[in-house]
This record gives sequence, C-alpha cells and structure tokens, in this order.
Amino acid sequence: MTAKAVRLEGVSVHLGGQLIVDSISFHVPAGGIGCLLGASGCGKTTLLRAIAGFEALSAGKILLDDTEVSVPGQSLAIEKRRVGMVFQDHALFPHLSVAENIAFGIQSVALAARNARVAELASLLEIEDLLNAYPHRLSGGQQQRVAIARALAPRPEVLLLDEPFSSLDVELRETLAREIRQVLKQEGITAILVSHNQFEAFAMADEIGVIKGGRLLQWDNAFNLYHTPSSLAVADFIGEGVLIAGHKVGDHAVETELGIIDTRQIQDFNLPDSEDISLLLRPDDVFHDDASPIKARIVEKAFRGAVFLYTLQLASGTRVLSLAPSHHDHAIGEPMGIRLDVEHLVAFPRLPLV
Repeated sequence: MTAKAVRLEGVSVHLGGQLIVDSISFHVPAGGIGCLLGASGCGKTTLLRAIAGFEALSAGKILLDDTEVSVPGQSLAIEKRRVGMVFQDHALFPHLSVAENIAFGIQSVALAARNARVAELASLLEIEDLLNAYPHRLSGGQQQRVAIARALAPRPEVLLLDEPFSSLDVELRETLAREIRQVLKQEGITAILVSHNQFEAFAMADEIGVIKGGRLLQWDNAFNLYHTPSSLAVADFIGEGVLIAGHKVGDHAVETELGIIDTRQIQDFNLPDSEDISLLLRPDDVFHDDASPIKARIVEKAFRGAVFLYTLQLASGTRVLSLAPSHHDHAIGEPMGIRLDVEHLVAFPRLPLV
C-alpha cells in the first residue's frame, strides 16, 4: 500500500451540541508528517478522531487523496480507511508478548510473512531483544515503541498518533519523536500527531497547526511559527518571548527602550500602519554585551547547560529574556549589559503590553 495525502476542508465537529472543532482546513501530503498542537481542550484530539472516523462531521469534508471519507451525514467505515492509530495509553495487550502484540493486526497474513514483518519492525524500532517480553516488563518508552510497531504492522496509509509521548519525561519525548520520525519516513507513511508539547512537535513534524478554541490559527513549519507567527496567540504559544513598546520613526525604523531598530535589516518584516506598536522579542534577539550602554537588572536566571536564560528588567520595569553562554554566570540583582541583534522581528499594532 502507498501513503495517502490527508486533506481537511472547512471541518467542524459538534459534540453534545457544543462546537468543538470550527471550520478547520489543512493538507498533509503523502508521506508527510503533520502535527496538531495546542493546549488541553482545544479540540485537537476530537479532530484526530474525526480523521480516523470515530467522530461525525457537522460541516466540511475529509479526503484521503481525492476520496471523500467523511462529510456531514456520511462516513466511510473506520476499518475501510486503512488508518492506524496510536493512543496515549499505549493500550498493549498484557497477556500477549511483544511479538504477539506487534502481529495482532496481521493475523490473516501468512505465518512466514507475519514473522518477517514483526522482525522488520522490531529492527526499525530497536526492540529486537524484547520480542519475548510482556508489556508489564517494559519501560514507558519501550511500550510506546511496541505500540507504534503494532500500528505500523498492517502498513496503514495514514498513521494517527494521539499524545503518544505524554507519559514520558521531556528528554525522552524529544529523542523518541526524532526516532519515530525516521521510522515513518523510512516506511513512507503519512502521519498526523496530536501534541501539547512544541519541542516534541518540532522534533517530529514537517508542518504544525496551532489550534486554540477549536480554530486553526496557523499551519506552517516550525521555523515560520517561531519567527513569523501570524498572531499574538501563536507567538504566545510557540517559544518564549515578550512584547516591548515601539514607536515608528519614519518608514524604516522603530524606536524602543533598547534602541532604534532599522527594519530594513530584518528579513520579511512588515511594519504595521500604527504609529505605536508592540514588538515580539525572543531570548535569542537580546544579546549579553558588557560593553553596551544599555543595562538591565537580572531578576531571574535558569541554567540550561550550554546557556543561561536570564529574565532582565529594564529601567521602565519591562522585562525581557536573554540567552547567554553559561560561562557568563551573573548573579540575580546584578546589572547586565545587553544589545539587540534581531534577524527576525514580528510587530503587532496597538496591543497592550503583557
């Protein structure tokens, strides 16, 4: 079987009379990996279940390649969609070995081919030495590998993953997400992941949709979501950053408390029409510079191995974030010299500072 593209056009879903998913459209090409990213209760899991066929549509349509599989009042049976699903709780069969769990969905396949497929997936997911073990003997990461192998065994055309790494610690989540991405790309399977963790999404997905209140705010790659968010809501959810006040000076400059920014030096920057604007600064826009005349007081610091993340308070009381190499270890309360070094900048008109 070959992978299929997934397309949603104006999809809405009501549950219990309440609108949960509101007019969402996006496209994941065959062999691509998409992610639905948002906080709990935003509608992303309901949308995933609609793609699988578990939830009916109240508007719009879902297509696999050019075939409509869901429209209001009509839905292709779940078993006919060739869509695999990996759930948050792994849902492994406790009385079956790892090998038997993986082979569960391919019982109709000849024994030799079935065993070959199990061995192939065990090798891909690096669980060959666990094939005779039972789920209760496995770690959370091992159980998730088995669950994914089981979902891949029937060679689905689309694989849906509902918060598959949420029970794992943060470091393991990102590592496993990268590894599963490699497996999916090797298998050539279209996949859609649901997550509330942006770093997990960055590690795994080609494109990411940020969802809030049942609406899709932006569908884009991770780089663009971080550097050119389409709205304050996206900017607030993706990455860390703060808003500072800015005032337009002519057509190509913005005056801020941290100096004047020449917007002609910034990639893809669109200056709003408003005279008074709010600028989104990321921690990597604010550089530590002992020689700078601009000083800010350190109010918080977080050690992140190679870098410190400093929270700095400017003279006005506004706080900004700055990343500095970890050998620049300054104490809370100290003044620190900073300068702007902005390659990407996002501005919003007339927004209150937060």
